[in-house]
Amino acid sequence: MDRLVKSPVFVISTVRSGSTLLRCVLNTHSQVYAGHEMHLGGIRVGIDTEPAVASVREIGLSATELEHMLWDRLLDHQLRGSGKSVLVEKTPGNLSMWKRIAECWPEARYVFLLRHPVHVLDSLSEIFRDQLAGMRLPHGPEEIEAKVRDSAVAQVSPMFEALAEARAGLDGITVRYEDLTTRPDVVTQDLCAYLGVPWEAGMLDYGSHDHGSFQMFLGGWRERIASGVIQPHRRLPGLDEVPDDLVGHCEALGYV
Repeated sequence: MDRLVKSPVFVISTVRSGSTLLRCVLNTHSQVYAGHEMHLGGIRVGIDTEPAVASVREIGLSATELEHMLWDRLLDHQLRGSGKSVLVEKTPGNLSMWKRIAECWPEARYVFLLRHPVHVLDSLSEIFRDQLAGMRLPHGPEEIEAKVRDSAVAQVSPMFEALAEARAGLDGITVRYEDLTTRPDVVTQDLCAYLGVPWEAGMLDYGSHDHGSFQMFLGGWRERIASGVIQPHRRLPGLDEVPDDLVGHCEALGYV
């Protein structure tokens, strides 16, 4: 079926990989619209009555295809409102539904955003600690820290596995967060070439543009992204500093 937005660009990444920074840098471009996270997987279509089921079936559609039409219409609404020509959607949840995205948009393009697994884990653990701050918990500091780490590992490990699967199953361009923060000019030039738009040096000054509010559920919201300045990444850990349960993911993503 034809799509209103024929070739949207999807950022495929785990949580806490710098996708909000990437979307702000891209959104600063005069021809690229990269808005807040759309969470398409949570936008559903329901066919609640038997007559409605029969009606939709008669015209050759399913609930899945109706959802695809709705998602496409939402992206078209965003893109038309921006006045730009290229749309980038960066919800981390795209990672778990990459096959569905590929089914909906056969001509979609993909940016695989990678970040060192140890730093992804550390960043997510910081979020969990902040959420627990001030709460009265029946555990000591060491037990709480162990629970925080276990929860973070349980969340990110399946994401790293899905990321490796998506990279094997889709064509796209790979961007490393570490390169984006240390060589943003080179990375953005490669990205612009992939997106088919001319490079603009102003992309590196994303703080000069309005990218909407930075708030939970719509992307990153902490001080680092709100600064409006591309900041260098943390020191990469040596192999002896990588926990055993992350070594395999580091190898799969090329960080060893």
